[in-house]
Amino acid sequence: MAVSEAAVMSSSSLKTDTFPVLETAGTVAAMAATPPARAAAAVVAAAARTGSEARVSKAALATKLLSLSGVFAVHKPKGPTSAELLNRLKEKLLAEAGMPSPEWTKRKKQTLKIGHGGTLDSAARGVLVVGIGSGTKMLTSMLSGSKRYIAIGELGKATDTLDSTGKVTEEKPYDKITQEDIEGILQKFTGNIMQVPPLYSALKKDGQRLSTLMKRGEVVEAKPARPVTVYSISLQKFQPPFFTLDVECGGGFYIRSLVSDIGKELSSCANVLELTRTKQGPFTLEEHALPEDKWTIDDIAQSLEHCSSLFPAELALKKSKPEKSNEQVLSCEYITLNEPKGEDDVIKTC
Repeated sequence: MAVSEAAVMSSSSLKTDTFPVLETAGTVAAMAATPPARAAAAVVAAAARTGSEARVSKAALATKLLSLSGVFAVHKPKGPTSAELLNRLKEKLLAEAGMPSPEWTKRKKQTLKIGHGGTLDSAARGVLVVGIGSGTKMLTSMLSGSKRYIAIGELGKATDTLDSTGKVTEEKPYDKITQEDIEGILQKFTGNIMQVPPLYSALKKDGQRLSTLMKRGEVVEAKPARPVTVYSISLQKFQPPFFTLDVECGGGFYIRSLVSDIGKELSSCANVLELTRTKQGPFTLEEHALPEDKWTIDDIAQSLEHCSSLFPAELALKKSKPEKSNEQVLSCEYITLNEPKGEDDVIKTC
């Protein structure tokens, strides 16, 4: 009797302390009708099956992640840079797929290619186009397409960055400016025009960004005016000192420069208070941009399927075949695909 009780206590201890998560209804029922030694073995076997199933599940997710190919859009909030947001997206996908996994370090390596085209300022929000897999090759076409913005400008203040994040460099009166005054000058900023890019930008001098040189306190000369295109511009609201613009433009265009130039044209000054990109190419903020809680492998796969119809046939990508192996390690590499034209015209992949 003592031996039997000791065996039961040993089995109970094993069940309670070692594998508490395995006490499903089926396991408990099986153990009630099974001798202690066999019950313990059943628990161990169940644990092995659970671990194996988890590994298979992660491997399947990794394979699905590697098979994703195309272009989709995410919703970038204010705060992070476009590059930081891309890294956040990449980390979430790798974590969901269980990568990197120590058990798979000796397996065949595969590269997850992911990038964005058309950088948004850190202070801006809205549509950020992302390419994954072979879709990174399509990002260049995103730069030549049109973009649409809602911009809130503030009259009477100029800043060194041309937006609210910079230091105020000048203040001028604006009290005599009317809605009619603003609407009357917008035609001057429509069509093919010349625009001087901001000093705080991603444009480069001797291989370094102008914004980086400015932050170091170095003297930087403004880039010469360059041709840009504004397809449409309209005044949505005017409540002095604030005015709201709806702008559709081509690549290489700076909303900050536009708002600053409008202020000067009105014999005052202005800076961008808020900036939202509502459309880039065929992607719109309302219909296509995935919020962060939708940055999952399944949601992105669905978005890629939905967005595949947005492109002409010559840009459409054939679906990639799944990798043969279910156990693979993802690595990431950083590639700059082209020389940046401006903060709104940069492709980055990793």
